[in-house]
Amino acid sequence: MTKKHKIKKFKRIDKGFTLVETLVAVSIFTISILGLLVVLSQGISNTNYAKTKIIASYLAQEGVEYIRNMRDTYVLYDLADSQTGWNTFNARLLSVSCQASNGCYFDDQGLDFTDPDQPMTGITVAICGGSCPELKYDSTTGKYGYASGANSGYTRKIKITQVSADEMKVFSTVFWKQGSGNYNMIFSESLFNWIE
Repeated sequence: MTKKHKIKKFKRIDKGFTLVETLVAVSIFTISILGLLVVLSQGISNTNYAKTKIIASYLAQEGVEYIRNMRDTYVLYDLADSQTGWNTFNARLLSVSCQASNGCYFDDQGLDFTDPDQPMTGITVAICGGSCPELKYDSTTGKYGYASGANSGYTRKIKITQVSADEMKVFSTVFWKQGSGNYNMIFSESLFNWIE
């Protein structure tokens, strides 16, 4: 008897990826990486916007604080009496047309804090005209002003509304441009002749 040998045929099964499978995997990987990059760039953009908005809010609040400090200086340290100080303060702001639609701005660069006689009265207040000048940022001192430094991109405008003989409303608006948008931040406060 002869033995029949059975020959088994082996099918060759490749365990690798086909070209289509590879392209699909690369496409999925690319889309996921692009999604992460979009989320990352949006996060960076949001962080920059938050930073500029915080700076703008500080600059707007500073505008109100300077005007309040001027009021306090005139009212508290006027040699005649507090009413004369209030009247002088009102006249000072109204004389430079802070009530006009363009408003006014102040420059504190000329202040001499070593002068014991009302240094806050030395603030220069000027009408904005067509527009207020852009604030400059001095990186050595960390201050915003008009004398020295690089352009900051921020513009501050102060407007005054006379409510009554003993009350005025101060609006401090900071404008800036970021990306393709124009933004502004407004702080306001009522100032009173609080000494009777």
